[in-house]
Amino acid sequence: MSFAVLVVDDDFRVARLHARLVEDVPDFRVVGVAHSAEQARHLVAEHSPDLVLLDNYLPDQQGVELAPQLGCDVLMVTADSSAGLIRAAVAAGAVNVLVKPFTPERLAGQLSAYARYRALLRDSADELGQQGVDRALTALRQASRASPPKGQSSVTARLVAERLRTSDAALTAADVADALGISRATAQRYLAALTETHQASVSLRYGSTGRPEHLYRWGADAARAE
Repeated sequence: MSFAVLVVDDDFRVARLHARLVEDVPDFRVVGVAHSAEQARHLVAEHSPDLVLLDNYLPDQQGVELAPQLGCDVLMVTADSSAGLIRAAVAAGAVNVLVKPFTPERLAGQLSAYARYRALLRDSADELGQQGVDRALTALRQASRASPPKGQSSVTARLVAERLRTSDAALTAADVADALGISRATAQRYLAALTETHQASVSLRYGSTGRPEHLYRWGADAARAE
């Protein structure tokens, strides 16, 4: 089963980044990108997406106000992790809340959880019963659990953590890879695991070409995009 996704974010660069990340997840395809509530309503009517990645702070309406008007599932994507915003997102019907900035692995986990949730609803009888309801909602929330990198080595994990912990500046995966003599992909996996377990934070930096980089810093307080 393939899922159509609409990405809504007022920042053009962030919207493009999120769209690329969605396209990297199997069985998910982006059918449109919007930068305002008005554009989002138009594209939802045109494409009937299964899921909307919805930023809260749009120029013409807050996402928590827009979500109930869209008539489809919404994954709220916001830099505001306040208790008030989370309550408002849940009340608006969001299937989950993803706090920016996040790693590609975190988004992929959320989307995979959504796919499992939809599969359970599709494969079940009309009356799920309490056990079926619990199973579907548990699948939807399982993305919050961190999974270890493939071929995780405790030695490599300790070296990556130590390199990040002793650095005065935020580091990219390439910085860590060069320092430890490992591949960038390997460094990326271990850094993502550190953010999943809240030992490190991640932020975004846009270079002169406009291509975003993930910056990792030891500690759980994530910075906003630079």
